[in-house]
Amino acid sequence: MKKILLFFSELNNSDLDWFVQKGKRETITPDRLLIREGQISEALYIVVSGSFSVAIESQDQKELARISEGEIVGEVSFIDTRPPLASVRSLEESVVLSIPRVQLLSKLQQDINFSSRFYRAICLCLSDRLRGTVSRLGYGYDLDDLESHLGGFGQSMIGNLELAEAKFNWLIKNVRGS
Repeated sequence: MKKILLFFSELNNSDLDWFVQKGKRETITPDRLLIREGQISEALYIVVSGSFSVAIESQDQKELARISEGEIVGEVSFIDTRPPLASVRSLEESVVLSIPRVQLLSKLQQDINFSSRFYRAICLCLSDRLRGTVSRLGYGYDLDDLESHLGGFGQSMIGNLELAEAKFNWLIKNVRGS
């Protein structure tokens, strides 16, 4: 759930309202492809419940990661227009909030303030992913271990994460109520 907190820490309440209004609650059956390797994703997905596997189909389904509640899927396609290098497949019945690509791109072009917050949020998520990768390779610190390494987060960071958690819980409540 950490990544969604990083993402939501940068967005304001009107941004969340927009996601809920424009997004569509989708129930994903087990073993369904949400994103197919080599094909541009049609949406940005926020995982409300369930879990997914990220794998490279062209390499005998080599699993790269697992994704669960509070993760964002398809965000790289809004930074890099090349097709995805991996597929995302549901492991169980799952629920996502699907934000259509066309509508999100239109919002990003029309609302510069939203665009700035959105891209900063995506950068924080991708930065966290890169730190995790570097840590798994045996270098640096994982963000989870960073607090103990640095002696704790500052109060403003803790406040931001608490607010982001409240925002995520609000979104989940609104999506599940849909």
